[in-house]
Amino acid sequence: MIPTAQALVAPGKGILAADESTPTMAKRMAAIGVESTEERRRAYRQLLFTAPGIGASISGVILYDETIRQSADDGTPFVEILRRAGVIPGIKVDRGTTPLPGFPDEVVTEGLDGLRARFEEYAALGARFAKWRAVLRIGEGRPTATCLRANAQALARYAALAQEAGLVPIVEPEVLMDGAHSLERCAEVTVTALRTVYDELADHRVVLEASLLKPNMVLPGVDCHQQVDAGRIAEATIGALRQAVPAAVPGIVFLSGGQSDRQATANLSALNRGPRQPWQLSFSYGRALQAPVLRAWDGEPGNVVAAQAAFLHRAAMNTAARRGEYRPGLEQPVAAHA
Repeated sequence: MIPTAQALVAPGKGILAADESTPTMAKRMAAIGVESTEERRRAYRQLLFTAPGIGASISGVILYDETIRQSADDGTPFVEILRRAGVIPGIKVDRGTTPLPGFPDEVVTEGLDGLRARFEEYAALGARFAKWRAVLRIGEGRPTATCLRANAQALARYAALAQEAGLVPIVEPEVLMDGAHSLERCAEVTVTALRTVYDELADHRVVLEASLLKPNMVLPGVDCHQQVDAGRIAEATIGALRQAVPAAVPGIVFLSGGQSDRQATANLSALNRGPRQPWQLSFSYGRALQAPVLRAWDGEPGNVVAAQAAFLHRAAMNTAARRGEYRPGLEQPVAAHA
């Protein structure tokens, strides 16, 4: 598992989060005026996974339960297509959030029931890593200590089960951007959440060297009147991580969390321009890699090549960001071509 964790955060590469649930994919496709059917979802995922040279920038792909069982037009399973491209297949195993009883506006993630058996099946299907997401909202008196503990315990139990099955767990405690909170408040909550998570991981004997962290960047809320630049975001994010994340963790794969594709890339680049940290600073992006792809594809088979080009460009921009070398000027040739 340790070599897998290290390979997922190899220099210059990052993870494609293609683990959207069926309802989420329906929303994404509705936004481009396309009906979400199983065949359309399969065709869309196929264009991503068969993009020429995907392995140059993408180290792993997080799949959904439907997707890990699907195959390309020629009958080759998606897992095998990814492996041939040098990309590690992974799987999302949580089953979404449910209200936390007694705590209004707070949620806990479900999916632990039967997880051991599901891990055995996913490993047999070819998955080598997994992901579980916890959702934390900032608000008046939130997140509560109870909410933090409940989600941290679920993350730790999931991570221990993943390692028991030989899979690398990606641990994702996401502090949402929703709200008017300041950068400083986000940093405070992020530190508290991460400390709680790592306390639970230690209690559950999770091997940190065989795990990865998928956190939010430290950002002001979307409704905050005082927005900040990428440099401030990088400084606040690194400061929070250094207070809470053990150096034994091989890498941090940031979520985009509602940022635009270019914002997520610019912020990742700023993070990698600073002093060297004990962890690889990488990405695990969903919308920030796929939004331009969906627009280019538009549900039309004739647009596959253009959609793949949009995907590979976005992936290449994040490869540059991993080196701290991204700049907006790199986007201009694609914009001019469009």
